[in-house]
Amino acid sequence: MSNHEHEQHTQETIQEMVRAMANKGWRITDQRKSLAALFAEADGYLSPKDVYESMRQKYPGVSFDTVYRNLRLLSEMGVLEQFYLNEGVKFRARCQSHHHHHMICLQCEKTITFEFCPMKDVPSLPEGFQIMNHRFEIFGYCNECAAKATNQ
Repeated sequence: MSNHEHEQHTQETIQEMVRAMANKGWRITDQRKSLAALFAEADGYLSPKDVYESMRQKYPGVSFDTVYRNLRLLSEMGVLEQFYLNEGVKFRARCQSHHHHHMICLQCEKTITFEFCPMKDVPSLPEGFQIMNHRFEIFGYCNECAAKATNQ
């Protein structure tokens, strides 16, 4: 991806996140725009502490509780994806482009997307449950991390 394409993707992600917040009736403050930009520019997953440390540099008065509450709400509205990795919960911007799932390396957190969706193959689910969304993640070790572990 060229610098221009990367910048365009970052701007689109910020716009999608801000639009989702506005659709929920949130006031679009500089702090919330900064939060969207932080996730749009992030390469991988961010812990609540990572987000707090970054936000605190620009907004010294921000509290950890405020940051965490916003992360949780953004996750509930589908703007952020929430993952439980080795050292606790982490977040990243949700991929809005198309439906897919992830394989995540437990060591380096490298994420590989795959298009296959297991939902259509799930045998009879209980009746009367209205499914609104689903997630499917596979955790393991990427080739590089698996090779390092074997060589130690």
